[in-house]
Amino acid sequence: MGNYRRVFAIIIDSLGIGPMPDGERFGDMNVNTLGHISESVDSFRIPNLQKLGLANLTSMKQVSALDDPLGYHAVLREKSNGKDTMTGHWEMMGIETRTPLQTFTDNGFPQELIHELERRTGHKIIGNKSASGTEIIEELGEEEIAKGHMIVYTSADSVLQICGNEETFGLQELYRCCEIARELTLKEEWKVGRVIARPYIGQKKGEFERTSNRHDYALKPPGKTVLNELKNNGLDVISVGKISDIFDGEGITEAHKSKSSVHGMEQTIELSKKEFQGLCFVNLVDFDAKWGHRRNPQGYKDELERFDKKLGIFMGLMRKDDLLIISADHGNDPTYVGTDHTREKVPFLAYSKSMRGHGRLPEQKTFAVIGATIADNFVIPMPKNTIGESLLKYLV
Repeated sequence: MGNYRRVFAIIIDSLGIGPMPDGERFGDMNVNTLGHISESVDSFRIPNLQKLGLANLTSMKQVSALDDPLGYHAVLREKSNGKDTMTGHWEMMGIETRTPLQTFTDNGFPQELIHELERRTGHKIIGNKSASGTEIIEELGEEEIAKGHMIVYTSADSVLQICGNEETFGLQELYRCCEIARELTLKEEWKVGRVIARPYIGQKKGEFERTSNRHDYALKPPGKTVLNELKNNGLDVISVGKISDIFDGEGITEAHKSKSSVHGMEQTIELSKKEFQGLCFVNLVDFDAKWGHRRNPQGYKDELERFDKKLGIFMGLMRKDDLLIISADHGNDPTYVGTDHTREKVPFLAYSKSMRGHGRLPEQKTFAVIGATIADNFVIPMPKNTIGESLLKYLV
């Protein structure tokens, strides 16, 4: 056994901290999710993230860098060819994605796929374009309810999303249709990273509201990850939020769905009070889904402040043999053009009450240092064909 009995890896979904060197290839120049949020708002109070060194990684107007922050901090680059949720999380656990997942942003899905999905589900499809989830429900929700149609749409990510009204379409029917869509989109020319069920309630425009019964049907990772190795060695791998969906359950021993990012932190706080040995892997999606994609820097800032308060509670409950890692999976600069993710570097913050040192670590070439550090801590091998070098030797 290594230094720590329990590792808590908390992913602030989309908290980028500056452009990647190859950002121009992805259409992302001069992006900085955290820095531009700071520039866009009047006040910003995140004392616990500040104590961990977040402001030491990118300039913030209201939050100053500290000379002696707690623990260690670093900038991570993404090695994989992409900027989406699955690519980022898979890389954290050792998998480098060289061929980006397929998208259908410009023209929607091929008519052959749409016809087959209509035939198999029994529903006429409306939508079939790249759109904001809330906007397409406002546009087509009344038609879906009145005629029994099915809203299908995509985004800049590798996703096929299906909306269904919980009261008229039915949640189980929505899940059934998504399972059919997942089967169809395993075909190479139609393959997408995720099929997402997007349930909502309400009966007319202005009243529609998405619910927390979202469900992601993801591709399995293309190889074994650190999560598989942890589980195979008898360690706990507890997921909070959409982590289990991202890895299609691979390597997960216990899964907890979250209603919101605040709820996800509340779940993490409760899990910290329980006995386990291994990893608690947390994704907090509201930063991305509610604020990044909707280009709302004020909402993003408020969400970070809510997170920071919960983080303070969590840190107070940490045991001496706990390790906290905070990072992100990509950027989503709410001040940038469009509604897509932005290819950015991400923060790495590491803290334990037992750490004797603190400071900045060298910039890392891959997110995979996270999984490699966790594997090293539990003295288990990295799976075959994975990447990443451990930072554990520094985290003392």
